[in-house]
Amino acid sequence: MSTQTVDFEPRTRFATKLRRITRHPYLMEYWRLFGLVVAANLYVLAIGSRDGRWVSDGAFALGPIADMALINLSLGILIRQQRVVNVLFWLATRIPTSWPLWIRWGAGKVFHFGGLHSGGNVVGTLWFAFLLFAMAANRISGAAIPSDLTIGLSAVMVGLMMLMIISALGSIRAKFHDMFEKIHRFVGWTVLALFWAQTVSMTHDVGGTLTHIPAFWMLCLITLSILSPWLSLKRVKITIDKPSNHVVIAGFDYGDTPFAGSSNALSHTPFGQYHSFANIPTPGKPGYRLAISRAGDWTGDFIDNPPSHVWVKGITTSGVARIEDLFTKVVYVGTGSGIGPILPHLLKGEVPSRLVWSTRSPRATYGDAIVDEIEAHTENPVIWDTDKDGKPNLATLALQAVRESGAEAVIVIANQKLTRRVVHDMESLGIPAYGAIWDS
Repeated sequence: MSTQTVDFEPRTRFATKLRRITRHPYLMEYWRLFGLVVAANLYVLAIGSRDGRWVSDGAFALGPIADMALINLSLGILIRQQRVVNVLFWLATRIPTSWPLWIRWGAGKVFHFGGLHSGGNVVGTLWFAFLLFAMAANRISGAAIPSDLTIGLSAVMVGLMMLMIISALGSIRAKFHDMFEKIHRFVGWTVLALFWAQTVSMTHDVGGTLTHIPAFWMLCLITLSILSPWLSLKRVKITIDKPSNHVVIAGFDYGDTPFAGSSNALSHTPFGQYHSFANIPTPGKPGYRLAISRAGDWTGDFIDNPPSHVWVKGITTSGVARIEDLFTKVVYVGTGSGIGPILPHLLKGEVPSRLVWSTRSPRATYGDAIVDEIEAHTENPVIWDTDKDGKPNLATLALQAVRESGAEAVIVIANQKLTRRVVHDMESLGIPAYGAIWDS
């Protein structure tokens, strides 16, 4: 990308500088929600300390501490459940376009719910570590319960949860993504099984009845939430169109026609690596397509050795581009295979839009059919051939498209660095902008 910067208008220079600070990626809604979870728990911890909630008769009160751990972990797990995600998007996009832009701007940030996921799980793990400390302290003080089994199970759980948190740190997750996925899945399942065992053991310690405690029913809900995507696991036949060695268009027709703005997760094996791709349904036609471009070992192998069947897990899940419904007109900015999540919205044509697409040799790479569809369903698309014209300044092109079309928002589908740059530039100018936040 060139070093040219967006030409800020002089009369808005102060507001622009202020927004460049307040809308910085480090202060995005994801981290604000994370901070909200932390702040709420610190408040509860402080109030509980003042009121003696965590200590009773000279010993730690294990029940309230365990409740806080379970509440936070439940939030962290359930907020990422596919049906919950779809409900959140549905609620956010019910806001009519006649409402003030600032309200719709905020509602469009619904996909930052991952801040609640990470916040709930991190803080829940800390509460669980506090619970383990409290158990050990009570036993050292001479208490008969909890049992050694309960303490041992809790110690293993804390260790495994810490491993999950460490593997999910941005730099580690990016460098060892396959390992992150395996740890998140298989260690997560192990922790869930241990959670059941620990709950049964703790209930036995106090002589209670399992079905009479809230933790039992919450664990039932969490288990169903985790199990749900696997209940719809299916092996389906696909067709492959390979316009170039950089991309394939995979076709699916197994009775499911997903909505625009959704994605599905694919794998070669039932319990292997799952990769999510944006669905491309064509209005009036059954099934859908996926644009899969070369971006690593998995996609490279998929392109070089196209399979005849793949496994599809879970239900179609809403993605960032679905928030177009909040605006009267939008500008889509995409690079390369980012056209995949954008194309279904262009084909649907319910929200007027403009397109800025930067890619190398568009027809040679993605095929005439894709480019013809774009040109037939988009008003004055800007299709920038980087092989011929070099890399453009996408922020400048996006701003120009906004001014020419009167669009209310910009939706960016590109790599992480470029997405954050364009989103930041647009929002610094007071233009609502959205793009993936790579929180999973």
